Amino acid sequence: MLTTILQRIKSNKAELDRLRPFSVAALTELQKYYDVELTYTSNAIEGNRLTHRETAEVIEHGITVGGKSLRDHLEAVDHYDALRWMRSLAQESTCLDKRVVCELHRRIVARSQPEIAGRYSHHARRIAGSRVVLPNPLKVPVLMEELGAWLQKVDATPETAFEAHFRLAAIHPFSDGNGRTARLLMNLILIRGGYPPVVVRPEDRIDYLDSLERASLTDDRSSYERFMYGRLDAVLVDCLSALKESVDVNGKCSDTRF
Repeated sequence: MLTTILQRIKSNKAELDRLRPFSVAALTELQKYYDVELTYTSNAIEGNRLTHRETAEVIEHGITVGGKSLRDHLEAVDHYDALRWMRSLAQESTCLDKRVVCELHRRIVARSQPEIAGRYSHHARRIAGSRVVLPNPLKVPVLMEELGAWLQKVDATPETAFEAHFRLAAIHPFSDGNGRTARLLMNLILIRGGYPPVVVRPEDRIDYLDSLERASLTDDRSSYERFMYGRLDAVLVDCLSALKESVDVNGKCSDTRF
């Protein structure tokens, strides 16, 4: 099954590259769509109560939603700002390291939890409902140094992106916001590699978390890899469809990344 998915991803990526450069209108609309989609889904997985439409209203128009908490609103604004910074970084050749990871985290919780922004936790962390034992906080600085050194050496491929996500989630260096940071790091690498960002939807939450837990407890990453590559496969199909429609209408330009 995974072999079939990988073959389809390879074929669709080649087709995507053939369409480059994308039209300004197509790329702008696609990025706008994903900015809302990524912010809504990543926060919803962690318990944020804003709906998809409410998230769009908050980040696009600054409209507050009655009946929803201040933290729900701040998390939406924080994630959107972190996402926009991630997109700008994806266009550069700056090496990724632990400082980038910490800056992603700082921005993700800058307004909602400023007291922990970009800082490693000094306390034991737990994943609710999981049997996974996280590293002792005293080991976190060394583990993050190792992650940063690894990030500087690897290429921007889906394999690297999913491995980076897994490694950061396994270290779980922050008091909160680890999942959101790991997903943004993953998508930063994917965008640098010319892929669209992967969206982990709220309806995927159980499969997503189960696959991460199984990989952590047994070192068997097959379900995790199937899940991640499956999501990349689906996103590639959606992007191709949107971009092909736009090529017929808008022509092309010099923009190449998502």
